[in-house]
Amino acid sequence: MLIAFHKPYGVLSQFTPDGSPNRSLAEFAFPKNVYPVGRLDADSEGLLLLSDEPGLNEILLHPRHAHEREYWVEVENVPTPDALIQLEQGVVLQGRKTLPCRARRIEPQPEPPPRVPPIRFRKTVPTCWLALELIEGKNRQVRRMTAAIGHPTLRLLRVRIGRYELVGLPPGSWKVLVPQDRQLALS
Repeated sequence: MLIAFHKPYGVLSQFTPDGSPNRSLAEFAFPKNVYPVGRLDADSEGLLLLSDEPGLNEILLHPRHAHEREYWVEVENVPTPDALIQLEQGVVLQGRKTLPCRARRIEPQPEPPPRVPPIRFRKTVPTCWLALELIEGKNRQVRRMTAAIGHPTLRLLRVRIGRYELVGLPPGSWKVLVPQDRQLALS
C-alpha cells in the first residue's frame, strides 16, 4: 500500500511525539503498519508518502536511483540568475557539495494554501517562489541550499515525488494511491 499525505506545517514525519509542541502522524488515522518513506521536517509542508512496503525506501530515496523530488521554496528577496546557477551546480554544505539539481523561479508566482501560522511578512523585503528539483534529500538540505546563496527559506512545500504531483489534496488529508498514481510516484 502506498499513501499520499499532504503534511501540514508543525507535523513530525513520525508516529511518536518527541516532546515538542509539534503534532505526530498518529493524529491522522492512517492504516496500521504504514511508515513514512523519507521525511519532511516539522517546518516543511507538502507531499509525504507512507507505505507498508519496506523496499520502497531504497527505491525512492537513494540518489543512485535518481528519483526526483520537487520543492517549492519561498525565499527572502529575488535570487539572480547567477544565484540559481549556483544552486543548479551544487553548493557546499557541511563540507560536502550537493548533487546538481534544477532551479528556477516559478512564473507566475504560486498561491499555495494559507499556512497556520503564517510566515513572517516584512514590507521592505520582497519574497520569491522557486522550484527546486533534487534527487537527494539530506537533513534540511533545501533550506541550507537557499541560505548558502543568501536567500533564506521562509516556506517550503514538497509538491512532487517522481511524476506524482500533490494536486487537490488539502493539508492534513491523505489517500491510498490507485495503481496509476502509484506508478507515477515510483517513476
